[in-house]
Amino acid sequence: MPFDIRDFETLMALDDEDGDVFVGRSPAYPWGRVYGGQVVAQALRAATNTVPADRFVHSLHVYFIRGGDSDLPIRYAVERVRDGGSFSLRNVVASQSKATMMQMTASFQVDESATEADVQEGALRGGLPDPEALADASWGPILERRLVEMKDARAAYWMRIAGMRTLDPAMQACALAFASDDVPTEAANQSHPLRASFINTSSAYDSEFVGASLDHAIWFHRRGRYDEWVLHDFQGAGIAGARGLGVGRIFSREGVHLATVAQEILIRKRR
Repeated sequence: MPFDIRDFETLMALDDEDGDVFVGRSPAYPWGRVYGGQVVAQALRAATNTVPADRFVHSLHVYFIRGGDSDLPIRYAVERVRDGGSFSLRNVVASQSKATMMQMTASFQVDESATEADVQEGALRGGLPDPEALADASWGPILERRLVEMKDARAAYWMRIAGMRTLDPAMQACALAFASDDVPTEAANQSHPLRASFINTSSAYDSEFVGASLDHAIWFHRRGRYDEWVLHDFQGAGIAGARGLGVGRIFSREGVHLATVAQEILIRKRR
């Protein structure tokens, strides 16, 4: 049976094994398999546990290798690649029953925000409805979602992690990692020429197509609060070789560009 986990902080409470190895657990998800964003968030938490306290994640890159089983614990083995004067690099391998599920590389940096320039080019799009005015589109108790209607291979949601109590920046970064896997797939799927035939019947679309996240990247530009509403605004970049790409930016409600996310997904018509 899946583990009884209903809040984000419990999800991030990893058990320590010998060395730099940590164990996480999964709740049940509506689609059956472990949610990829959970694995990214737990892997980031495991890596953060091995990094000096003065360093904050600035980027991570993930390859998804196989789906996970919610009934089984997930083992996160961390490799300390390097600790330099300003940066630390970590590799994390996530596995179940000795089979690799995911590989992640994450880089951490000392805080240089007080001494270097801070320039934001992009802006939060105007005229968006407030999340309180939108219908609930959540699929579980941890991640709250409010759909913003978009066109032209775009997908946007207001999101926040429900019930977080801590303001620890490292935990807030894990919260972003958890939410970041949700919207890019939808944006990439909308580029498919047959998508319009199934736009209002997701179950029919799923019966016609095979889809899976292949790789995932996050660049953390500025620290943020993900227990508050933030906008995930993604654009599909087209489809080639049965692969689609979703690229998006994460904005605070005040318009601060917090992060950029890119994800490549498999979109293959069932044979």
